[in-house]
Amino acid sequence: MEPGRHGERGGRGLQGQAGRPRRDRDEAGRPRNARARDASGRPLPRGQAGEERVPDDLSLAPEAAVAEAQRLIDSGHPFHAHEVLEASWKADPGPERDLWQGLAQLAVGLTHAQRGNAHGAVALLRRGADRVRPFSAAAPYGIDVAGAVKFSQLLAQRIEDDGVDHLSPADLRLSLQPR
Repeated sequence: MEPGRHGERGGRGLQGQAGRPRRDRDEAGRPRNARARDASGRPLPRGQAGEERVPDDLSLAPEAAVAEAQRLIDSGHPFHAHEVLEASWKADPGPERDLWQGLAQLAVGLTHAQRGNAHGAVALLRRGADRVRPFSAAAPYGIDVAGAVKFSQLLAQRIEDDGVDHLSPADLRLSLQPR
């Protein structure tokens, strides 16, 4: 291994590129970006203030996680909703793990659309819809899974046909619960 190129563990970025700070890591050595983020979840320059972040150790009951994710989506913060749903996904060792992962993917799909990334939006909306579809009949925690799947498929097709430039914030309001 070339000295200073890959670091002692072999992963890129441990040493940092010339003139750049090393990558943020947590106590266990896993990458954790501590930089502030904008409303769409993009990292801001170091030292700049940003949106309040979802705590890494967030632990909510399933119903509370769904309600908080919905509140964040409704307020135009799908990236933050993704973080809430991701916390539930990582905390669930059981059969609903795919549900939480799929919901997090749907929120990331909305984030990509919000950021103008049509390809990423379509890919994540479809992947998330496929992952949550098996839960449609059960409607766990009051989640309108069938409605979320339909919304995501229609939005993915619309983005594929027309791109993301024409989308309004209201077009990205996924409803997790029946209204």
